[in-house]
Amino acid sequence: MTAPLPAFAGHTYLFQVDNGAAFRNTYSADGRRLRWEGLGESAGQWEDVELHVAQVAPEIYFVSWTEKSGITVSHVMDLAAMTVRTFWTFEGEGGRVGQLHTGTLQAEA
Repeated sequence: MTAPLPAFAGHTYLFQVDNGAAFRNTYSADGRRLRWEGLGESAGQWEDVELHVAQVAPEIYFVSWTEKSGITVSHVMDLAAMTVRTFWTFEGEGGRVGQLHTGTLQAEA
């Protein structure tokens, strides 16, 4: 039995984070991969990552991945409200650092 295709599959969103960061997130047609591209101060940074996805409610998805740098990212995407709660971790001074943020999504054509 295969899982239903996530609603974000095959779509691209502009993701604006409350800390000023911005990304263009392009999801593969099967919803299993993401190509994120940094915008603004992060312009030129990008990565193609494998996703772990679970639908937790209608139009709400838990999505996570690990980047080559070791950064881990977890999103709770609410496609009805076009909002995201995100938690990422990375190596900082003194050890692992975790940050919780909110953001908005805007669908791109």
